[in-house]
Amino acid sequence: MSTKESDIVTDTQAIVEDEDIDDEKPSRKPWLGVLLAGLVLGAGVIGWRTFAPTGKTSQPATAQTPQTPPPRPVETTTLTTGQGMRSYQLLGQVEATQQATIRAQTGGILKQIMVQPGDRVTPGMTIAVLDDADQQLALSQALAQLAQQRSNMARLEVGTRPEIIAQRQAALRSTLAREQEARDNLQRNRNLVREGAISQRLLVEARAGVDDAHGERLEKEATLKEAKAGATREEMEAQRAQVGAAAAAVNQAKLALQRTKITSNSTGIVQERKVSVGDLVQTGGEIASLVAGDRLDVFLELPEELTGQVNAGTRVELTARALPNWRGNATITGVVPSADGASRRQRVRVQLNNIPRGLVSGMAVTGTLQSATNQPSFVVSRDVLTKRQDKWFVYTVADGRAKQQEVQMVADMGEKVAIFHPQLRAGQEIVSRGGDMLNDGAVIREVSN
Repeated sequence: MSTKESDIVTDTQAIVEDEDIDDEKPSRKPWLGVLLAGLVLGAGVIGWRTFAPTGKTSQPATAQTPQTPPPRPVETTTLTTGQGMRSYQLLGQVEATQQATIRAQTGGILKQIMVQPGDRVTPGMTIAVLDDADQQLALSQALAQLAQQRSNMARLEVGTRPEIIAQRQAALRSTLAREQEARDNLQRNRNLVREGAISQRLLVEARAGVDDAHGERLEKEATLKEAKAGATREEMEAQRAQVGAAAAAVNQAKLALQRTKITSNSTGIVQERKVSVGDLVQTGGEIASLVAGDRLDVFLELPEELTGQVNAGTRVELTARALPNWRGNATITGVVPSADGASRRQRVRVQLNNIPRGLVSGMAVTGTLQSATNQPSFVVSRDVLTKRQDKWFVYTVADGRAKQQEVQMVADMGEKVAIFHPQLRAGQEIVSRGGDMLNDGAVIREVSN
């Protein structure tokens, strides 16, 4: 303890002793001594803290200077030019290569239908049967007409029967006799008129009778000649045409009867039935629709920016949400040269050679198409890019410092990206890793290239 401390303590003790002695005296106030003792004790403590040695050598305060941050370690790479490939998602659906609607080729009441949706049909298989009463009646009428026309043709080919010729000869002889009688009557009337026995009017009537008899005779002669000569070539050809028309009517009636049994002309699976038993089916009415389950195509819609830029032979990867484990690599088979009426987009067709199990017509399919960009670009790793406020940046390296450079994202190719900026050049060194913690102008230290 130092000399000053000893003096302060001794004085304090003396004061305390004096206070104790004074306390014995009833004439002094007790609280005044307590206050004086507290003040003396506080002054002693302050003096001790001020003048007590601390054991450390005090040094004058000096102004601190800012320290330069150490260089940040980064990895760098060299820019190389490349072609950016953009990935496009194409939406589409599966459609059957062959779709057919079976229609009735004649009218009638549906008597029987023999297929249900999902049934497989083959060419020639009966799908439905119509009531054929009307067709049977039409066939009978056509057969009767054909028989009549064939009879007429046979009569022309054989010629007139002898008894008909004899009958016409007798009629001609009778006509000749009547003509001769009319002539004789005319001669008698002439004589009587010259004698004045009869009037001139009777002579006129007699001449008219001769003319009538003469005309009848000529008619009978023509009829007899026709019977003897037979049919002309024109008549024979006209009758042959009548027979052909009647035969065609019979074939049409038979075909209509045959068409009351509605059959399939292709292989497929019944997709939908259009009618039920008892329905009145008109000619051309729909009976059922078929799809080819073993031959499917995929139709994809192109984005407007790809319209007219995709050709047959372009590779496309197919996926379906209903088949999560399926990925199909296919080739665009054809490009439809017009836009779809509903979506206003151009469609492409992809023919499926290996159809996965579970893929059916009408299912949604997504196609992924890679298309090269025409813009010049540099292909780098995605780690090179730094994104800030919806902008992409890279850091070029110059004189040990990083320089921030905004770039354009030309194409996103997954692990690789295509970027471009007119100030970038091939062979330029940029930061490949560690750029997220950098600022423009930051000091860097390359740890690998």
